[in-house]
Amino acid sequence: MTGEPARVRQMWHLLEPLHAVLYYAPAAFEEAAALGYDTEERWASYFAWRAAPLGAAGADEVVRTFHSFAPRVVDGHVPAGWAVADPDAVLAARLRAVDRTYRELFGDRVEGAGFAEAAALARRAAEAAAPGVSGGLGAAKAPGALSGLGAANSALPWPDAPHLALWQAATVLREHRGDGHIAALTGAGLDPVEALVSFAAVGAAAPEVFASRGWSAEEWGAARRRLQERGLLAADGTATDAGRELRAKVELRTDEEAAAPWRALGATGRERLAELLGEPWLEVIGSGLLPSENTLGIGKV
Repeated sequence: MTGEPARVRQMWHLLEPLHAVLYYAPAAFEEAAALGYDTEERWASYFAWRAAPLGAAGADEVVRTFHSFAPRVVDGHVPAGWAVADPDAVLAARLRAVDRTYRELFGDRVEGAGFAEAAALARRAAEAAAPGVSGGLGAAKAPGALSGLGAANSALPWPDAPHLALWQAATVLREHRGDGHIAALTGAGLDPVEALVSFAAVGAAAPEVFASRGWSAEEWGAARRRLQERGLLAADGTATDAGRELRAKVELRTDEEAAAPWRALGATGRERLAELLGEPWLEVIGSGLLPSENTLGIGKV
């Protein structure tokens, strides 16, 4: 992949770990436990942290906006999680968790000029996507406009602290990208479980990595058969040439949907932000907090 799509993807790769560390950091589990969430596993806090910008969303909305999870997994946490803590309390605790985690990872540098400059550039990119038309996945919106989880996070007040503003910008941009990815998958005729099966088929991650999304062996097998009937999967579960081509088109459209903020920031701003993010990115990756293999296929596709 070359040209603008490659540059857009590079920025996603740099920003995603800075966002996703929230879901694995000890401080985040401590803050979730203080709210009353069960932290024996990470899903109760994950659904709370990620869905809170939507307000007290019901299960149907979370299934739609998260896309890849089996409905029964969502039903186990939403809307029951809002009885533990309301979304405003979750959002406040989310920022406390990010503050603690970033300070543990980066120390006093969060108060420095580098983080302030990175936060300003990332916020400019995040604010560059115009609000879209919300409401179902088929709703019309301008190319690159915010909708879904991107719009919900964009509507939140910006934190004053630069390191928290950087995390929020990373979150807006990654959720904006995710909304575009859902549109690309839908346009390719891939339902949620087919999207995972086809992604595993191109080597994005081992099939067992996607078990966290809660689809049964029967549902996974049925999706494989549907994709085989379309000529997208071989008998051994790997992608055919047609399957690889379809997934490549999905990734390209995802990058195109995510490009508008980076065009607005400009090449100089984007390159400077990439430079500033390099060291924090390495430290998050080197922290051991993030899983070595993930459902997003970072580093694989």
